[in-house]
Amino acid sequence: MTQEIKAPQGGRALAGEVDAVVSPTRYGVLRRRIVLLMVVVSVVPLLAMTMINLQQYHATLDREVQAPLRAMLNKTKNSFELFLAERTSTVSFIAAAYSFQDLANDRNLNRIFQVMKDKFEGFVDLGLIGSGGVQVTYAGPYSLKGRDYTDQPWFNEVQFKGRYISDIFLGFRKFPHFIVAVQHLADDGTSWVLRATIDTGQFDRLIASMGLEPEADAFLVNRSGVLQTVSKFYGKVLDPLPFDMPPQSLEPTVRTMTDPSGRSLFLAYVYIPDTDYVLMVVKPRSDIMRTWHSLRTDMAVVFVIGVILILAVAYRITASLVERLRESDERRELAFRQVEHSQKLSSIGRLAAGVAHEVNNPLAIINEKAGLMQDILAMRKDYPDRERFLGLIDAIIKAVGRCRTITHRMLGFARQMDVAIETLDVNEIIRETASFLEREASYRNVVLGLHLGENLPHIASDRGQLQQVFLNILNNAFAAVNEGGAISVTTWEKDIETVGVSIKDDGCGMSEETQRHIFEPFFTTKKGSGTGLGLSITYGIVKRLGGDISVLSKVGQGTTFTLFLPKTPPEGARI
Repeated sequence: MTQEIKAPQGGRALAGEVDAVVSPTRYGVLRRRIVLLMVVVSVVPLLAMTMINLQQYHATLDREVQAPLRAMLNKTKNSFELFLAERTSTVSFIAAAYSFQDLANDRNLNRIFQVMKDKFEGFVDLGLIGSGGVQVTYAGPYSLKGRDYTDQPWFNEVQFKGRYISDIFLGFRKFPHFIVAVQHLADDGTSWVLRATIDTGQFDRLIASMGLEPEADAFLVNRSGVLQTVSKFYGKVLDPLPFDMPPQSLEPTVRTMTDPSGRSLFLAYVYIPDTDYVLMVVKPRSDIMRTWHSLRTDMAVVFVIGVILILAVAYRITASLVERLRESDERRELAFRQVEHSQKLSSIGRLAAGVAHEVNNPLAIINEKAGLMQDILAMRKDYPDRERFLGLIDAIIKAVGRCRTITHRMLGFARQMDVAIETLDVNEIIRETASFLEREASYRNVVLGLHLGENLPHIASDRGQLQQVFLNILNNAFAAVNEGGAISVTTWEKDIETVGVSIKDDGCGMSEETQRHIFEPFFTTKKGSGTGLGLSITYGIVKRLGGDISVLSKVGQGTTFTLFLPKTPPEGARI
């Protein structure tokens, strides 16, 4: 924070007291709070909006991915169900339409089998098994007549359920196939089983008809997790599935998972009713979610850039607002101090003027009586102790003169002296004032240097009051410097309206505390010899003439008073 507001060269006017009131910590705290509030108000909604958008987009993307998978899975499941239902119904129809004796005839069974193969794809063979579990007749490429199936699990299950669709197995045929077996009860209470073997090629065709992308895979497994068709990623028929079976669901279900190779997948599956088959489709998430990751990255970049912009704008706006607030506070505080100082000067001035008027009258009487006493003594040459009395009268007259000087200054302080505006050469006034102090400078060996600006424009001001101003400051400078010290006076044209004057000494300087009070009335550091009115009168004169004054000082390094005098005084100064 600057030391003052109206100190053109970095000096101190009344701003020292402003500094004590306007603390920089206060504005730093205010700035941090405003920035924090603006950031919270701006960033939190932006973050919430970003997170909601990402969540909504992710959910939408999941729905867009999962819905087609469910639809495709459901369609293929229906195809499997239709295929199995047709084959089972065909076998059931033959079992119901023909008697045991008809089917037990090899010729009839072969004719029926040929019709089945012509009308429905996939049938490999057809056999009639008696209630004892022994195959009675067989139509197909193998010699299976007389084979006993009593110990086969499927035979017991068909006896229990009436129909049976097996998993895919190799059997003694040594190629993947499954069987459809149907039990038929005759009117006489006897039973027999019609068993058909079906090729799994139809399963492969149904899966191929799904039209999957190259990176996707579809296959059929049984409930024990054994592949029933070839899988692109997980092996061939009858290989175990390398991950756990999902929970049973008769509706198409999509879930995310990571397979043993570490790939993140969408797994769509459905359990096919009345069978052990589970239809599965896997789709890598990386390909599907590439758009999601790209969007997430873009939104993260936009969010970070947005936060940076918000921080920058909040900081700049807050800095500007706080700076303006600080300047406003300083101006208000300075104005308050100036008004307070002026009121103090005015009150003391009125008091001083009253005292001066009251003292001037007795002084005039004393001076008049002392003069009369001199005249009387002059007429009586033989008066005893005449010389002694004349000396005492001279002392009285000198004391009266000194008192008049003091009362004159008190009247000047009280603004009882009229302002006489005239066109002046500041350099000439400074030379004239400096001449008053030449003897003292010579006696104390003080160098009084004048660095007066050439072609310095004339100003309209009061000669007597300017002399008093310069004399007061120079007197203080002489009091501050030691023998052999230096004092320099510099003048220059500051701008088109103002002339600058600086009076610099290399004396003892002043502390910060002293600088805060030097323009206050009756404040003095010259204990026993100063009145404390010199700089107060100087300050009042400069202000009344429309100028400004400041001081820059440091203990042990000297003091510089800087004055800026207007070329044209304000209207009030002419009164």
